[in-house]
Amino acid sequence: MRVLLALAALLLTSLLSGCGREEQPPGPQYSTAPAASSKPEYTFAVHPLHNPAKLIQAYQPLIDELNRRIPEATFKLESSKDYASFEQKITAKSPQFILPNPWQTLQAMQSGYRVIAMAGDETEFRGLILVRKDSPVRQPTDLKGKAVSYPSATALAACILPQYFLYQQGIDINKDLENRYVGSQESSIMNVFLGETAAGATWTLPWTLFQKEHPAEAAQLRVAWETPHLQNNSVMVHHDVPATVASKVQHALFALTDSPEGRRILDGMATKAFYPASNETYTPVQNFIADFERKVRPVKQP
Repeated sequence: MRVLLALAALLLTSLLSGCGREEQPPGPQYSTAPAASSKPEYTFAVHPLHNPAKLIQAYQPLIDELNRRIPEATFKLESSKDYASFEQKITAKSPQFILPNPWQTLQAMQSGYRVIAMAGDETEFRGLILVRKDSPVRQPTDLKGKAVSYPSATALAACILPQYFLYQQGIDINKDLENRYVGSQESSIMNVFLGETAAGATWTLPWTLFQKEHPAEAAQLRVAWETPHLQNNSVMVHHDVPATVASKVQHALFALTDSPEGRRILDGMATKAFYPASNETYTPVQNFIADFERKVRPVKQP
């Protein structure tokens, strides 16, 4: 409850800064009026990097840019309440475009999606393990018998990489820790801040944004350990989407670095750039996941 109240307070503070303009609520809009256009509509679903309100704030400018650059189609942003609901959408093949994490990228390939870009520099895709600055934890084995928070069991940078790191440090994460999967990056961080867990896992992008938006809380935390990096999140398109549309989206993503407005959009997402990538780009992730599941645990929890 303390975590939920604290997150609500932080979210309210962030949203108040955006008051003064009326925004449409997220999700589908309903109307009794006939459709004004027969343009094809494409849903762009982003995995839960942030809570839904924050995600829309960060990614709606990208969708607006796609609509500006590709006027013959309409793009709509879709958020998800948690990792499980986003992954269900992938299985159902409901969004035409998705921005999944690397593990979800592998799953999406099995549902008819293909990679058209990588979202951000892969060296930024590192797991972080946070503790309070007043914590007595100094080495990984100090966490034995304690609670550790993560956004989700399927969060690659913010759970799987940190758990593999702890395994390499001699911790049996299935027996030595109380693993708490708390639903979002912000919640994982706030669990540590409030002392609900001895440590919390996240990754570089959410931690950078948290430091920027909540400096007082972030100042009471420190990064205890970083993991090696893997390929960053991908952008994928379902095979039902015409190749011409997919190509235009791909080129629009790559072109963001070419203008001040595009760079502002990237900055709002805390993303340096979108880079060329394909399914084969994520082969190292597939190899890592196989090793993780062999040594640590299945990625999908019962």
